[in-house]
Amino acid sequence: MKKQLFIVCLLILLVLPGTLFASKHEHSGHGAAKGDIHKEMITVGEQTVDGVKAIVYLNDVKATMAKMGMKETHHLMIHFYNAKDGKTIEEGVVAVKIKGPDGKEGAAIKMIGMDEHFGADIVLDRKGTYLFTAGTQLADGVKRQFELKYELK
Repeated sequence: MKKQLFIVCLLILLVLPGTLFASKHEHSGHGAAKGDIHKEMITVGEQTVDGVKAIVYLNDVKATMAKMGMKETHHLMIHFYNAKDGKTIEEGVVAVKIKGPDGKEGAAIKMIGMDEHFGADIVLDRKGTYLFTAGTQLADGVKRQFELKYELK
């Protein structure tokens, strides 16, 4: 299962144009700049908890995954930054629970550390509002929880 997840994540990264969030990538204001790779992704939102800023993105990968016979529709990415100095936080443990438009919450999904973000391939197969609840224990050892909503139209 881990090998399959690794291969899927690797394929996702290969599908994205350019180098995804290279280490010299400018994050001024941590928003999407014109010409930035972020423009091809959906920005779900951002939240700061206990000195850590999380920015959440979705990338629609349904067509690519369907070609491989997989049901996942989106790649969920969370970037963590130190709120004071803007430095990327790349180490720690992250899991996300997703509550769908039907009000049911799924099991926790472990997010894998990838080139300056944590990511997971997920299924968002209904229109409506989704609630993402990410539980973290990053490099500083502090447990934090981030919650963001996204409406799939």
